[in-house]
Amino acid sequence: MLRSFVAAAAIASFAFASGLSAQTTPLSMGSSVAGSLEAGDTIAYTVTAGEDYLVRGAVDQITVDVIVRILHPTGRVVSSFDGPGEGLEHFQFETDEEGDWQIQVIPFEEGSGEYSIAISMLEPVATDPRELAEQLLSAYDREDSPGAAVSVWRDGRTLFSKAYGTANLAYGIPFEVDTRTNIGSTSKQFTAFAIMLLAEQGKLSLDDDVREHIPELPDLGETITIRHILSHTTGYREFINLLIMTGRRVDHGDWVDRSEIIDIVQRQPALQNSPGSEFNYNNTAFGLAAAIVERISEQDFHEFMEENVFGPLGMTRTMVRPSPEHIVEEVSMGYRPGPGGAFLETGDIGGAVGAGGIYSTVGDLQTWIENYADPAVGSPESIEEMMTSNILTSGDTSGYGLGLFIDEHRGLRRVHHGGADMAHRSQLAYYPEINAGITTQSNHAAFDGSIAFRLAEAFFGDDMEPEEEEEATEESPEAAAFDAEAYDPEAFDEMVGRYELDETSGFVLRFFREGDTLFAQGSGQNRVQIVPTSDMTFAIVEVDGSLTFHRNDEGEVDALTLHQNGDHPANRVEGEAEEWEPSAEELEAFTGRFFSDEIETFFTITLDEDHLVLKQRRLDDANLTPGEEDEFSGGGFQISFERDRNGRVIAFYMANTRSRDVRFERVR
Repeated sequence: MLRSFVAAAAIASFAFASGLSAQTTPLSMGSSVAGSLEAGDTIAYTVTAGEDYLVRGAVDQITVDVIVRILHPTGRVVSSFDGPGEGLEHFQFETDEEGDWQIQVIPFEEGSGEYSIAISMLEPVATDPRELAEQLLSAYDREDSPGAAVSVWRDGRTLFSKAYGTANLAYGIPFEVDTRTNIGSTSKQFTAFAIMLLAEQGKLSLDDDVREHIPELPDLGETITIRHILSHTTGYREFINLLIMTGRRVDHGDWVDRSEIIDIVQRQPALQNSPGSEFNYNNTAFGLAAAIVERISEQDFHEFMEENVFGPLGMTRTMVRPSPEHIVEEVSMGYRPGPGGAFLETGDIGGAVGAGGIYSTVGDLQTWIENYADPAVGSPESIEEMMTSNILTSGDTSGYGLGLFIDEHRGLRRVHHGGADMAHRSQLAYYPEINAGITTQSNHAAFDGSIAFRLAEAFFGDDMEPEEEEEATEESPEAAAFDAEAYDPEAFDEMVGRYELDETSGFVLRFFREGDTLFAQGSGQNRVQIVPTSDMTFAIVEVDGSLTFHRNDEGEVDALTLHQNGDHPANRVEGEAEEWEPSAEELEAFTGRFFSDEIETFFTITLDEDHLVLKQRRLDDANLTPGEEDEFSGGGFQISFERDRNGRVIAFYMANTRSRDVRFERVR
């Protein structure tokens, strides 16, 4: 599961990183270098590479979960990697300039422990698209590794199709192009398509109240339509994130039944947002969509899809897996990295039908996309509606249609969707203007999904706009030559303050400085370090995100734009940005035992010397870090405490990105 700076207008937890001027250790091909991390450390390495080189390596997370960050020779952050919490943390990047490229290793959430780092590839980037595919996927082409498959096509003609590595490590079964693989959330477009078929038949309307078809869902004060369901704008809790709050270990195979989705919605006391106002990626909604298909068609979802979609299209290697207990023949098993470079077999998430749960092949997915271009099943009008970005009540477009993301890739319209079950990975992209597409599949939890888009550039680059150079900001045309080490930290003081995101009232980003180190912190979140890339732009440590500050006509910094999964504007708000540093005596007021009637779950908060600890019987203990007053974060959760009129702490509200505002009342 990916960590991101902004998801549903919330900031996820980040790790601390030190400045760009850390002492570095050179790395060379084939040699492994051991290291250790303490909280707050950044260990820096350099690789000397020519222009247009491919660099690949991995950090063996022996006893510490790490983030790997890549810095350009000019000092700007170009990418970061934060995948599995144990085993190998792979990294790969291409150079655009000859010189020393820095690789920084940073502990996640101020962890500590031992690791080792090694470079496994350092060679010129292949110029032939097919050779580049071989190069990029060679990391998975081993008998002792989970594998992958890729297919590229255009105008009905397959340009490249090949499989790599192993589908089943226990029996040594190789990954083939016709190996059935769990495509995860790439399945959502199929669920949306099933709804569209029923709409074409006049059996439902996208503007129907969902309660017309699932009447046992509660009336939460506003109408939620089928269109809201398919566009991720319902306001319902996301069921996987919510179950994590209960201590359910879906990452270790805990059972989840489809029936729980309706039960979860029935217990939700209020919507998280007004329907249509906010995009919040939501598996609950698509589980409900599958239930609607079943109730209208009077068929199980897997039967409906086989009879109405897969069969008519000739997708003979595609099926809906009704549950993780159902057998799928000629299938790839899922694997995640484990200790010491080993792999751990990982099952599918339960309750995924509608939101996921489809097994397919790269060839069948090509057949599927070709139906978009020349529909044999479904109407062109339905497909175009699926490919049209939804408009929020604010008037903004969400970048998501009905089961599909819609954007541009170097000037070409791109329709796409990725997928991730517990270990399987999928990426499917379609470029309708040139009738071309690409799909990748893997049973490796650390598979690099961006490979699909990189190969699209290689195969379709002649039809794309030239790759953009790193842009200088309007305030600083000399940004491309910016010297990060010469940046005066005191220059950041005019940016220090609080900025509220326009799209989410009440969510505030706070910026402050401690000595020479610059920080950002969102409401109820861990603080994160940011590093300058020009006088007005800053990179975020953990993800490919950045910040641009803006001056008004008087020359004052009064706004910013957060660039991550889109552009998110924010404006300065009144109030001091002083960090809240509660004393041990003040922290004592937050200790106690808390219970949520909604999810029937207890949490206990204790004081360990100078910090709070969040405890739940099935989850690891998590240290809580203070943010804004009465707000804490830790263990992937954000917690905001509630006080009564006398100032006594009586409850807290918990969030973990896609599910929020879950109330826990103090019981002692």
